[in-house]
Amino acid sequence: MTNPLPDAPAETTSDDSPISVAPLPKPISMFMGPDGLRPGWGFLLYLGMVVAMVFALRGLSKPMHALKGSVWLHLVQEALFAMVAFLPALVMARIEKRNFGTYGLPGTQAFGRRFFAGALWGFSVLTVLLCVLRVNGSFYFGSTEIHGVRAAKFALFWAAVMMLVAFFEEFLFRGYTLFTLTRGIGFWPSAVLLSILFGLTHSGNTGESWRGEVSVGLMGLFCCFTLLRTGTLWFAVGFHAAWNWAESYFYGTPDSGMLATGHLLNSSFHGPAWLTGGSVGPEGSVLTFVLMGLAFLAFHLAFPVREDAPA
Repeated sequence: MTNPLPDAPAETTSDDSPISVAPLPKPISMFMGPDGLRPGWGFLLYLGMVVAMVFALRGLSKPMHALKGSVWLHLVQEALFAMVAFLPALVMARIEKRNFGTYGLPGTQAFGRRFFAGALWGFSVLTVLLCVLRVNGSFYFGSTEIHGVRAAKFALFWAAVMMLVAFFEEFLFRGYTLFTLTRGIGFWPSAVLLSILFGLTHSGNTGESWRGEVSVGLMGLFCCFTLLRTGTLWFAVGFHAAWNWAESYFYGTPDSGMLATGHLLNSSFHGPAWLTGGSVGPEGSVLTFVLMGLAFLAFHLAFPVREDAPA
C-alpha cells in the first residue's frame, strides 16, 4: 500500500544533497554539565543538607535526655542517623532526576541473596579472627551470660540497631557520596578518600586507637570493593551489620570501644592490645590487617569482574 501522505522534503544544501539536523546540545554552565548537575556541586549540596540536618536534630537533645542510660537510646539515635543519610539523597535523586536505587541500594534487591551473602561473610570473617586469637591463647569465648527469651530479645534488638548502623554508615560513605565522586574523579580515588574519612570518623569513639581507625578504613575499602564487584551496596550492608552484631552481641567483645548491654557470651581477652585489640575490640588487632587482605583476595576469586563495572 502506498503512503497517502507525501514525504516531507529533506533539507538540502546548495548542491541539493540531503543533510540531517543535529539535536541541540544540553546547556553547559558552571553548575550543569552534559549529564546534569556537576558532581562537585552535587556532593557539596548533599553534605550541606546532611550537616544542616545534624544541627537541626540537636534540638532533640532534651527530649532524648529521658532515654539516657537506656538501651533504647541506641535504636533512636541510629534511626535518626540513618534518616540524616537517606533524606538528602532522596532530595538529590529528585534534583538529578535519577532513580534512588542508582546510589547503591536498589529496592528490587532489598534483603536478597547479596545481603545474606554479605551477612554470612561478616559473621565468618570475625569468627575466623577470634578463633585465631583463641588458638594462641589471647581470647576465650567464655560461657553464655543470658538465656532463653531474654537472649532472643537482645539478639533481635541488637540486630535492629546494627542494621541501622550499617545503613547509615554504608550509605553515607559508599552510597550517594561514592556514586557522585566517582563521576568526578573515578572510582578508586573516591573509594580511598571516603575510606580514609570513614576511619577518621571513628577517632572520637571512647577507647579507639590508630589500629582501630586503620582497620575500619580497610573495612570501608573492602565494602567499596564489594560494591564494585556486585553492583550493589546490599552485600556491604549485610557484611557490616553481621560483623557488628557478632562483635557486640554474639561474642560480647568491645566494638570500637563500646561494650553492648545484654550480650550473649562473657568472652575475655588476654594479651597485648596490639594483638587482641584491647579496648577497641578485635577490629583493633593487627591481625585484622592480614585478615582484611585475605578477605580482599577471597572476594576477588568469588566475585569476578562485572562486564558493566566502571573503568
